[in-house]
Amino acid sequence: MSKDFLERLFSLKGKTALITGGYRGIGLAFAEAYAEAGADVIITARNLAGCRTAAAELADKFGVRAAGKAMDVIDSAIVNKVVQEIVDEFGKIDILVNCAGIPGNQRPVIEMTDQDLDDVMNVDFRGTFLVSRAVAQSMMTRKSGKIINIASIAGKLAARSMAGYSASKAAVIMLTRTMALEMTRHNIQVNVLLPGYFLTPFNIDFFQTDAGKNLIKKMIPLNRVGDVEELKSTAIYLATCPAFLTGAEIIVDGGHTIP
Repeated sequence: MSKDFLERLFSLKGKTALITGGYRGIGLAFAEAYAEAGADVIITARNLAGCRTAAAELADKFGVRAAGKAMDVIDSAIVNKVVQEIVDEFGKIDILVNCAGIPGNQRPVIEMTDQDLDDVMNVDFRGTFLVSRAVAQSMMTRKSGKIINIASIAGKLAARSMAGYSASKAAVIMLTRTMALEMTRHNIQVNVLLPGYFLTPFNIDFFQTDAGKNLIKKMIPLNRVGDVEELKSTAIYLATCPAFLTGAEIIVDGGHTIP
C-alpha cells in the first residue's frame, strides 16, 4: 500500500474543520488529528482563552491555519453569527464536529430539578442541533460536507442517575439519523460517534477511585478506559469516509456494549 494511496484516502489538505468544545478532551483529539492531516481548524467553546491557546499550539505544531473563537452553543443568535464569521474568514466549513457537552448533575430522576434537565439538554442536544443547522445551511450551498456528532454509549444503555445525560445523547443519535436522511440530496454525510469511557477532564478523578476502578473491571472487557488518542483514527475516518456512509452509529467503547 503506497504512501500516495494513503494520502489520497486520508489527507485533509484544503479542508476546513470546525470543532465545538475543541480545546480539551475528545474535542481536542479531533482537532489535533485534523490539523495533523492538513486541515485548517477552528475551535470553539465558551472558554475563549482555552480555544485560542489550543489553536495557536496546533498552528505552530502542524503549520495549518487555526483559530479559537468563543461560542455559546445554546444561543442561536451567537451560533449563527460565529458560523458566518468562520465562513467569511475561512471561505467554507467542510467538517463539523459537535463535541460541546456537559455530564450534567447525575442523580435519580425523582431528585432531578428542572434546571438539572434543562442544563444538560440545552448543551448536549440543543447545542448540537443549533450548530448543525447553521453549518448545514452553509454546506448545502456547496453540496458537500461531513457532520460528526459526539454522543455516547449512554444514549444506548440505561444507567442509574443518568437520565438527563442519557436522554440528551439518545436525542443526538436520533438527530443524526434524521439529518442524515434530510441531507442525502445535498451530498452531506451525517454520522455519530458513541464513545465509551475515555479519560477526560470530566472523569479523570473518578477513575482513580475504588468505585471507578471497580466499574472498569465490571463493565469494560478490555479492563481499562480509553485514551482520547485512540479516537484520532476514527476522527480521520469519519472526516474522509465515502459518501455512502451516512446515518451510521460508530461505537468505540472497549467492548462495553458487547454483553
